[in-house]
Amino acid sequence: MAVQAVVFDIGNVLIEWQPERFYDHAIGADRRRAFFSTIDLHGMNDRVDRGETFHDVITETAAAYPDWADEIMMWHDRWIEMASPAIDHSVRLLRALRRAECPVFALSNFGIQTFEIGVREYPFLEEFDRRYISGHMGVIKPDAEIYAQVEADCGVPPNTLLFADDRQDNLDAAAARGWQTHLFTDPQGWADRLVADGLLTPEVAQ
Repeated sequence: MAVQAVVFDIGNVLIEWQPERFYDHAIGADRRRAFFSTIDLHGMNDRVDRGETFHDVITETAAAYPDWADEIMMWHDRWIEMASPAIDHSVRLLRALRRAECPVFALSNFGIQTFEIGVREYPFLEEFDRRYISGHMGVIKPDAEIYAQVEADCGVPPNTLLFADDRQDNLDAAAARGWQTHLFTDPQGWADRLVADGLLTPEVAQ
C-alpha cells in the first residue's frame, strides 16, 4: 500500500535521548549505575510523558530520595543536555519530505513542559504537519489508545502510515493496527527506506 503520510518518533530519531550518557559524564559511570538501579527514573519520566507536570514530578521524586536529590534535580535542571544533539540527517529527511509535499507527523512520548523546552532548542519540532505529543494526549506508546487517537485525528488510513521509531515494542503496537513501520537504528537506514518506498530520491535523501 502506498504511503500517504510519514510519522516520526522524536527521541533517538530526530534528537538523541541518552540520560545514561549524560549522567555518566556528570557523576561518573559507577555512581550513575547505582543511581539508576535505586530509582526508576524512566518510570518517573513516563509520568511526565503521560501529562503530569514536569517540575512537580521531579521535585516529588527528589523529596522521596533525599540521598539522590541533587542527581534527580539534574533531570529537571539539565534536561536539555540529555535530549541532545539533534540528528541532523533525520532533520534533513523531515524537511525533504515536506518539500516533496508528503504529510509528516510527529508521534512521541514527551511531556508538555519538556516539549516546550525542546521546541525552544530545536525549532524544527514546529515543522510537522501534525504533532501527537503524549503529554497532551494523556497516554504513551505503546498503548493502543495513542495510535487510535492519531488515526481518528489525521484521517489517513492506518495501512498508509509509515512510522519510524527506535523501539520495537512501539512499532509492534502500530503494526498490529495495520501501520507500516521502520525500526530506526541510524538515519541512513531511514533514508534508504524512504527512497525504497518512492517518497524521496537518493539525491534528496542524503
